[in-house]
Amino acid sequence: MLTKCPFCNGALEIKELGCNKCDVTIRGRFPFSTFFQLSPEQMEFVKIFLKSRGNIKEVEKELGISYPTVRGKLNDILKSLGMKPHKEALKREEILESLSKGEITVEEAVEKLKKI
Repeated sequence: MLTKCPFCNGALEIKELGCNKCDVTIRGRFPFSTFFQLSPEQMEFVKIFLKSRGNIKEVEKELGISYPTVRGKLNDILKSLGMKPHKEALKREEILESLSKGEITVEEAVEKLKKI
């Protein structure tokens, strides 16, 4: 969905709605949902995430991707929506990423996670 003018890069807004059945037209200013800022791929990910009720293991299974990839996609979506992930969540991700790369042991990861 276009949200920026291709000519001047200004914000677009919906000014008219029409009924396909009776051809009635309603004019006004109708704001875009913030979700229109997401790409089609991101919207599909959000649908799968919601369908799984936020269960990351189910998202991993359905999409065939790893935990860090799921978290990365979630962070990208948050950024697209103008939100920032919590610092604690970012620290957890860094610890789990280090663990998955073999940079730290399971015991070290557990200790670090307990400190958050």
